[in-house]
Amino acid sequence: MSSHLSQGTSGAVRRFAGRVARGSVGHPMLEGINYWDELKDSPSQMEICFAIFVNVLELDEHGQPVNEKYAERRAATWLHQYCTRELPAGEAELEPWECELY
Repeated sequence: MSSHLSQGTSGAVRRFAGRVARGSVGHPMLEGINYWDELKDSPSQMEICFAIFVNVLELDEHGQPVNEKYAERRAATWLHQYCTRELPAGEAELEPWECELY
C-alpha cells in the first residue's frame, strides 16, 4: 500500500475544503446559517469539522473514498449543531469517535 493519499481521497478532501470555504458544505442542511461568523474567532472548531469529515470518510481496498457525501453530511451536522445548539432534524447524534482529534 502506498504511503500517500490516493488521488480520490485527496480530491475528496479538496472538494470538502472548497465547499467549506464557499459556504456550501452540507447544502441544504446549513442554508441560512452563516457558520463563518460563528467560527472566525475559533479556528479549533474548524479543526473539529475537518476531523469529522476525515474520521467518517471510508476508503475501499484501493484507497478510494466510498462515502464522501455521508462524511460531508456528518461534518455539516456538527456545524449545524455548533451554530444553532440544535441537532438537525433526522440526523443522529455524533459519536465520540467521529469528533476525535489525532
